[in-house]
Amino acid sequence: MATIEKQAAIAPTGASLYARFAVAGAVGCAVTHGALTPVDVVKTRIQLEPTIYNKGMVASFRQVIKAEGSGALLTGLGPTVTGYALQGAFKFGGYEFWKQYLIDFVGKENAVENRAFIYLAGSGIAEFFADIVLCPLEATRIRLVSQPTFATGLVSGFSRILKEEGVIRGFYSGFGPICLKQIPYTMAKFAVYEIAAEGIEGVVGAKETLSAAGQTSLNLGAGLIAGLAAAVVSQPADTLLSKINKTKGTGSVTSRLVGLSKELGVRGLFLGLGPRLVMVGTLTAFQFAIYGDIKKALGATNSVEIRKAN
Repeated sequence: MATIEKQAAIAPTGASLYARFAVAGAVGCAVTHGALTPVDVVKTRIQLEPTIYNKGMVASFRQVIKAEGSGALLTGLGPTVTGYALQGAFKFGGYEFWKQYLIDFVGKENAVENRAFIYLAGSGIAEFFADIVLCPLEATRIRLVSQPTFATGLVSGFSRILKEEGVIRGFYSGFGPICLKQIPYTMAKFAVYEIAAEGIEGVVGAKETLSAAGQTSLNLGAGLIAGLAAAVVSQPADTLLSKINKTKGTGSVTSRLVGLSKELGVRGLFLGLGPRLVMVGTLTAFQFAIYGDIKKALGATNSVEIRKAN
């Protein structure tokens, strides 16, 4: 009892608590997105050059390695790790903040009854701010992958885009599609994760009663389900984002998006879905597992929960 009371007394609150959520989210997103850079390179190539990379994921891997060497599979690693570390901090830390804010606003009882709305709204708001910091680095990553000779890495690529195209056209031409991609993706990701975790807890028992390995397994399972759902929801915007960041382009962002959508059609908008299911399903599962484990290690286990008791 004394140990429990001591832990409660030293549990982080306020800015300290949300900073720990942000650190856990940053590590989870940076590690998972960084590790899956080769899959993302191939997925982007399939989207941008479907006439060349048209024999499936495995064959496309072989084509890239044969033409450019295995090192090409790590193209864009720098902006990927940096961008998604920042995005992960804002996404996971922001989700915890906005979830708590909305629960306080509507009251705990109403929040439990309307928890799907809380999950969707909290994650959607958090992702909007996360996309503001992610967009410039995602634009740099896509340019490096689509044009391997454009620059030698993150710093040179970022600097060249800034110098030649400016902040808005160079870095934020893709802000519309990145929001269209990431906000529905994150809303589905967190809402489906929370609902899936609640369902799994109904079978295996409350997370708090499980062993450390059991909690990690629960996070992996719920995260995998969430990742697959989120990948399908956000696939069309992911394709548009890759296309619009490939070249400088002319005209407004909206006109370019409309033109690309008409040109690609429904089938074209879902190019690369196979490798993206693999990538997003895997990374989302491990994101939630890493996030949960790091939260525990940092003592940030007192986030508010509104799942119904089983």
